[in-house]
Amino acid sequence: MNKRKRTFLIFLLIALILVIVGACVFLVVKTIVEQNTEDDYNSLAESYASTEDELITAPSVDTEAVENPIDFDSLADINSEIYSWIYVPDTNINYPVCQSTVDDNYYLDHDVYKSYSYSGAIYSQVCNSLDYSDRVTVLYGHNMASGAMFANLHKFADADFFDSHKYFYVYTPDRKLTYEVVSAFTYDNRHIMNSFDFSDDEVFEDYLDMILNPRSVSKNVREDVELSTDDNILTLSTCTSSGDGRYLLQGVLVKDEYAE
Repeated sequence: MNKRKRTFLIFLLIALILVIVGACVFLVVKTIVEQNTEDDYNSLAESYASTEDELITAPSVDTEAVENPIDFDSLADINSEIYSWIYVPDTNINYPVCQSTVDDNYYLDHDVYKSYSYSGAIYSQVCNSLDYSDRVTVLYGHNMASGAMFANLHKFADADFFDSHKYFYVYTPDRKLTYEVVSAFTYDNRHIMNSFDFSDDEVFEDYLDMILNPRSVSKNVREDVELSTDDNILTLSTCTSSGDGRYLLQGVLVKDEYAE
């Protein structure tokens, strides 16, 4: 082997080692940042841990105020764009919800402290109102390998878990909203709010029919649920494990209570 070729191979080996070391450092830093972000969220969530033992029997709007476990004044000091809180029992989903006024996907890679984060935050886009009064509201969250953000939505792919977990909850500064889980299924990558004109009754009816009869190999549907154009739907959206398409959890508002 001549000297020039040997020098080239040595250089190539060193470059390969640097690439491997760099990749390892990147993964370590990424893991540390994700863990620190998750620790911050866990610390935040511990302050507002919720348990729900009440059996929801019928849709209603209650005039008596219930206790609101979320200190929205303190959250506003952290980030004025936090406008609600979502809690899904027996999952890691116990998070504040944000909406950016300047960039629809800002919280795709920023946490609730507005720091850059691989985990991002749970968020909606400006096409949705902040009071959950739209016919369809969509909340987004990453499918993190650590189980953070909306990764635990995939628990609803298990039929037993789906059957035994009928409700999830959203708190706003003055409301407690209870949603019944209608269905959970894989879907394509289309942007739901941009793809459907929900002000059109026929379009909304078609969407409701899709929720009740999803064309998906991976699906669970609550058979005793009936939906109408008077309903409000909350769609929780995350990536599939393969990264191809979305995994959606669909809930219908069944109880709306004043909270203080």
